[in-house]
Amino acid sequence: MIKGYCLCGDVCFETVAEPSGASMCHCSQCRKQLGGIWASALVRDVDLVITGSVRWFEATSLAKRGVCPRCGSFLFWKGTAEDTISFALGAVDGNTGLSVEKHIFTASKGDYYEIADNVPQED
Repeated sequence: MIKGYCLCGDVCFETVAEPSGASMCHCSQCRKQLGGIWASALVRDVDLVITGSVRWFEATSLAKRGVCPRCGSFLFWKGTAEDTISFALGAVDGNTGLSVEKHIFTASKGDYYEIADNVPQED
């Protein structure tokens, strides 16, 4: 369905089901890790095939983030109590066919930009 990979190509992923929940995350953790907003979509855990070694980091007890240990690309976000996994839309090879459904954690967005679309926002 959708294929993607990190900057160096060591970690690849592919969905085996249609992703949903395309969102733009404005939280301070994503901004610190990426230097900006994180765009992602999600599938059930069993519907994402990952090849290559992923390094997992827990910024909080609520979730872990998966990065490529070689190039540092932030590829995955996994909530501790969830059966879904989010993947980076920026790492997708080609078009996704998705549209952003929501902006999340907008209360902690940076003050240096405005959200200028009509997509729903969640604090």
